[in-house]
Formats: sequence, structure tokens, C-alpha cells
Amino acid sequence: MPPKSLITALPPHAPDAYTTAHHVGSPPTGFKNPWPSYQTSGIGSLLRTRFNTPKNFVPIPTGRLGLVEVRKPDFSNATHKGLKATWIGHASFLIETTAPEGSERGMRILLDPVWSDRVGPYGMVGPVRFTPPPCTIDELPEIDAVCISHDHYDHLDADTLKKLNAKQNGGLRFFCGLGVKSVLTGLGVGIHAEQVEELDWWDGITMSQEGVGSVDLVCTPAQHRSGRTPWNFDGTLWCSWVVKEPQPSAKKLFFAGDTGYCHVLSDEQYSHHDAPHPPCPAFKEIGALYGPFHLALVPIGCFKPRSALSAQHSSPEDSLSIHKDVRSKKSIGMHYGTFRGAYSASFEPVTEPPERWRKGAEAEGLEWGIDVGLCDIGGTVVV
Repeated sequence: MPPKSLITALPPHAPDAYTTAHHVGSPPTGFKNPWPSYQTSGIGSLLRTRFNTPKNFVPIPTGRLGLVEVRKPDFSNATHKGLKATWIGHASFLIETTAPEGSERGMRILLDPVWSDRVGPYGMVGPVRFTPPPCTIDELPEIDAVCISHDHYDHLDADTLKKLNAKQNGGLRFFCGLGVKSVLTGLGVGIHAEQVEELDWWDGITMSQEGVGSVDLVCTPAQHRSGRTPWNFDGTLWCSWVVKEPQPSAKKLFFAGDTGYCHVLSDEQYSHHDAPHPPCPAFKEIGALYGPFHLALVPIGCFKPRSALSAQHSSPEDSLSIHKDVRSKKSIGMHYGTFRGAYSASFEPVTEPPERWRKGAEAEGLEWGIDVGLCDIGGTVVV
């Protein structure tokens, strides 16, 4: 069944200084982070960090003591009215826009959906899920689109996409960064090229559906990397996403995907003010062009050891800066409490991210639960 929604391109809208500096080659054959805030670590440095940095391995708590709560999600519009974000776990969310007058629902977008128990090649290696999804794929309501931030296994999961696409008889739309279309169509899960729209940073589209309404989706920068195989690192584009409702509600959501903020040398350098390089400027650019946001979804976990991961993964303190840079009225922490990062498993207790997120928010004078907060897996945040 062909996708039934109408897709139209938005007019170009980018910072004045925007270039294709993140492209490698013309046309691009790869991508890079074009800012001083990103400092890559070579293989030798990564190995030295992994084996020489003192480990702080703490087992996952038994009985789920101290872990994020899991509840059955309520997708009813009778219960939740407004722009909604339901956390599935890790970086997976179901977004539903405000239902237009006379409509039973708004547009529904899945962000980086992952339901699998293990994320890695062939489902045989890679991090194992220690917190279950709050519902099955079959229990989801009808979905209009899937937005993918990048092609790492914990954000682009073949088995999940196969089940989603089959559930909707091939009628799903997929939106992704440059180069990810070939990944999606090459998974062998029945996704066809006409279902997929690739976008560069700052490109946007309007997706409209009769009887449901419309939504703007804008591909925006993030500071990260990509690749599912050692021979194709950074061959596809990583991104964040802006979700914007039409008038009269005009609510706006920012999804950071997986991103770093600044390069630091150790965990003691919580703040980018102490970092040897300035923070990534993209988030202030996003805030200037598209903010203020009613809701932002920002990563707070899988960030240690900082000497190796800080350029690619935000600490809770980094994401508090992202909250301010994008001018979000409310930000919810994600990318924690679900998978133990393959690299960070030996260095980061799984209970640390939410504790530091709250402690950092209070230190910044932000009101917990109002300006920033957390959400149960299966819980819905409404703005």
C-alpha cells in the first residue's frame, strides 16, 4: 500500500552562516562535525581509555530498585489533549500533535523506534535491554511517520521497522538524514524507496493527511557519528529533529537524537566553561531559528568515560545547556535507563544519569518537573 500522506518541501530556512561544511566530497560521500567542539579520538586513544581508565562497574540493580518505572501507555485523546510525547525507552518516543478541531487525533510520529531486546548486528551482539518496552508494537495506534536520527543500531532497529511496516501494510513514511535511505531499503524488511525521504541539515517538509491535519518536520544538526559497519563510519548523516504544529496551536518540539555538546578531558569537567574547546554552536542556531520550544527531548545517559565519549554523547550537564540553547520551556531526559552502552557499561552506573540530571537542574535554578524533568517509560508528557 503506498503512503497516503502528502509531502511538500518547506522553503529553505538556515542560519546565515550555513554551508555544506559537514559534507565530505561533492556530492557528499561522507559527513563530519564541522565545529571545534568535536574532537575525535583515534583507535589507539580509545583503547588506552578503555583499558587504562579506572572502571566504576556497578551491576544493574536487582528488582528494578532505583530504575525507571514502566507503565502501560494511554494513547487515548480523551485523556491527553495537546502535543504529546510518550516515552518507549532509550531514545524512542511516540509523538502526537494536537488534534485539529473536528479530528479524532493528530499526526503521529515515531522517533528512533526500538523494541528489540538486543541492539547490534543480526540481533546477536550488542547491548541488551534491561528495561522492557511499555507495550507491544501491535498495541500501538496507527502511525503516520517514523523519523530516524542516525543509523546506529540502538536508534535504527531492523526488526522493529519490519514489524511496524508490516503492521501498516507498507503505508509508513520514513524521514532520515542523507545516505540513510539506502540503509533502510537494504535492511530486507520491506521498506521501499518511495516510502523514504532523505533530508540534509536545515531541510524541512510538511506532511499532510486528510482528516488528521499536518505537521512540519525539520532535519537539524547534531554532533555525533554514524555507521553500522567498520568500513562505513560517517558515511550517512546524523541529525536532530524539529516537530512543528500548524496554527492555531503551533506547538513545537525538539528531539535531540544522540548528540554531544563539547569535548572535555575528564568527568570532572562537567561544564563546557572548563572545556578546552567551545560548545557546539548548532543548538543556539536551532533555538534562534525555531525556538522557543514547548518541549525538548534531550539525552542524559551513556556518556562515560568523558575523555572518549564527550564529543558524541551529552552528559546531563551538557543537556541542561542544550535546554537553554534551544530555548525550551520544558525538557525531558532520555537515552538512559534502557540499554547499557557497549562502551560506557564499565564506567557509568545506570542510576547516575537521572540523579545528575536532577542535581544539575537544581544547581542551575531550574524548577524540577516544570522547566526540566523525567518521564516514566510508557508515560506521556503533554504540553
